[in-house]
This record gives sequence, structure tokens and C-alpha cells, in this order.
Amino acid sequence: MSATAVITGMGVLAPTGLGAASHWSSTLAGQAAIGPVKSFDAGRYPSRLAGEIDGFDAREQGIPSRLLPQTDPMTRLALVAAEWAIEDAGVDPAALPEYGIGVVTASSAGGFAFGHRELHNLWSKGPEHVSAYQSFAWFYAVNTGQISIRHGLRGPGGVVVTEQAGGLDALAKARRQLRDDDVRMVVAGGVDGSLSPWGWVAQLASGRISTVADPERAYLPFDPAACGHVPGEGGAMFVLESAKAARARGVRSWYGEIAGYAATFDPPPGSGRPANLRRAAELALGEADLDPADIDVVFADAAGVPELDRAEAEAIGAVFGPHGVPVTAPKTMTGRLSAGGAALDLATAVLSIRDSVIPPTANVRLPVPDYGIDLVRTPRETPVSAALVLARGQGGFNAAAVVTRQR
Repeated sequence: MSATAVITGMGVLAPTGLGAASHWSSTLAGQAAIGPVKSFDAGRYPSRLAGEIDGFDAREQGIPSRLLPQTDPMTRLALVAAEWAIEDAGVDPAALPEYGIGVVTASSAGGFAFGHRELHNLWSKGPEHVSAYQSFAWFYAVNTGQISIRHGLRGPGGVVVTEQAGGLDALAKARRQLRDDDVRMVVAGGVDGSLSPWGWVAQLASGRISTVADPERAYLPFDPAACGHVPGEGGAMFVLESAKAARARGVRSWYGEIAGYAATFDPPPGSGRPANLRRAAELALGEADLDPADIDVVFADAAGVPELDRAEAEAIGAVFGPHGVPVTAPKTMTGRLSAGGAALDLATAVLSIRDSVIPPTANVRLPVPDYGIDLVRTPRETPVSAALVLARGQGGFNAAAVVTRQR
């Protein structure tokens, strides 16, 4: 069993705001950030909406000009989110042992923009340029590598590729690294997105992207009008430590604790066996040593696809009972952020615990009655001590994490 990891720093970059405070303010106000795609001309595609980050300038955030041609937009966002998390934690990496800080990131789609650019170079300038396949292999390692190099972090590193579940899986890997007494802390999380023509086509091929033109009706998880999701970009990075290590450097309070986690895999399609999201939730609760009654809110994966929404609602009902726990999906304001989505949900859950308010699910007018879920549609002020975050990645990945108030 992994030791409980405490969250001492957090950096958020999302369509709803740059920084945790801005994101949280917009989320509580129900200010959805989904609109027409600006990153490229999406006029010829059946889907034309996305949750895009506005107002981010890599140069203004201190990314050196020499790195711009070498990095993907998502890597630049991840670099800044990691820097904000480190600053928020009050950490001076140079003051810690040389191999004392590790880095774990999650990615699944961010390499599309870089790959699109490099493939264009390949076609236009010849084979001396990086191939599309090489660009993806490079991207999956670059987030961790660039963060490590930028801050001189020489501890253990890793990259997790489990699509939307990746943000939670990366934090779980970081928790495991903290079992090593030589690892004092780990910078971990996910920042992702694929808002480029190549990435857009790949996402459309999944059949899960909404083609509704109205931003307020395009992404409606658990709603009778659910018809797919809207893609987005962004995520969150965290500084994780053991409570012992945090106290040793003078930290007396922190955002919260990742008290439990579990991952499961769904059986092959057509096998007739049920999905395993419920089991992931139950195992995460078990590791946290909590009962379902101890959970104050569930942050849903919220696929926006009717059969997937029903499966998630059934899993939640099986664990908590009909209408047994408040359920929210603030990602309706940002879109689904691939590997960044669950990381952003966990950041939002931490803020929910801090301020004792459950953020709303935007635009959903009335959930399907048969689902039997208590969907939060306006901010709900209530004590929040523990939250369950659920995530599912295409390919059968399930992840669940329990985050609690400082215990």
C-alpha cells in the first residue's frame, strides 16, 4: 500500500482560468469556457467547439525563446503549471538532496500538435526532419524531461499514457515513489489537449465528439440530450510529499491528502462482462479506509455519451445507493482535457474541500431520472471532507482517487 501523499503545491492552467484562483472563481460562477475553435480553422469539420486556454503567452511566463520551436503548446503549459506548483509549495529544489525530487506526468494527446507540425515539415522539406512516430515518442517524454531540466530535478521520473485516466494514474505513480525514503517530493499531474487538425481528426474518429453547434448544448453528461463531449486543453500539476517530509521542512498545513487510489481495466468489448469502474471506486475507498458514507461528493468522469453515462451512474449507484451522494461534473465548463482532465478535477476537488462548496455541473437542465444520481447544478455550500474523483480513458482504463481534508 502506498503512503498517503499530501498536496503542498498546485498549479492550474485551464480554459476557465490561469491559476487555481481564477479557475475556481470561474467554476463557482458556472462560467463555461467552451466556444468555437480558435487554434485552427475547424469550419470544414463536423465538430467546431472546444475548451481553449485564453491569454497564455509562453514568453511572458518565462519560457525561453530557444525552447519554443522545440516544444509543443501543451509542454509549455505543463512547464508553467509545474513552476507554479513548485512556487506554491514554497520549495527551493536546490536546497533539497540532488536526487530528492521526482517528476511524473501524464499525456495522451498533446503530441498531436507537434506531430502535425513535424509531419508538415517532413512533407515539405524532406526526410531529414523528425517523423510523426518519433514526434510522439519524443512528446511523451518531453514534459517530464523539460520540467526536470528546468528545475534541476534529478529524482525518479515517468510518463503515464492512459488517456483521460492519466491524471490520476500519474499521481498514483508519484505516491509510490514517495515510499522511497530518498525521494522527498514528486512533481506530478497532467496537462494535455490536441487542438490541431491532425488531433481533431483522430478525436472525431472515436465517435464520441459532439457535433452540436450550440456551446451550451454540446456537452451534456447525464442529460437526456447527451450526444458526446467537447474536447479541451489544460490541466493541473501538483507537488506531493509525505506528511513526514512536509513537516520536516516546516510545512504545517496543506491542501489535502490523496488518501486512496485504484485502477482497473474493463473487459474486451463483446465479452458480456460488466465494466470495472465500480470496482475501482470501491478499492480506492478501501485503501483510504473510508466507507461510502464518508464521501461528500463524487467528481464524475462524465463522458457525455448515453451508454457510458448510464454505466457510470450505475457504478455510482451501486457504491452509494440511489441519490446517495452529490455528483458533479465541472468539466462541462472546460471540455474533456484528455490526460489533463482528471488532474484538473482533482485540483477542483481540493478547492471544494478547502472552501466547503461543491461546484456545479454546467448546462445540464435535468439528469435522466433513471440514472438515480444527485447531480449538482448550482454551487452547493456544504461541509466537504472527502471527495471521490472518477476517470475513464479510452481503451478500458478506469481510475479512482480519494482526496481528503488534512487529517
